[in-house]
Amino acid sequence: MPRIPRKYNHFVFGVIQSGITCAIAAAIASFPFYAEGNFAAHWLRAYLLSWMVMLPVVVIAAPVIRRLADALSD
Repeated sequence: MPRIPRKYNHFVFGVIQSGITCAIAAAIASFPFYAEGNFAAHWLRAYLLSWMVMLPVVVIAAPVIRRLADALSD
């Protein structure tokens, strides 16, 4: 299996982190639809929309947050 070069590690991290976060947030937001029987459809739409929005935010914000955390900690 081909591996992604380490110089793209920031982007790989952003894809994984935003994907997991959006999946959990979409599941929580979609939980009221469980009783109606359309949880999966609602979750998938919410997940894809939130991931499209959050992926660029995470990729751009992560280095800034990392620098801020480094500046605030020993």
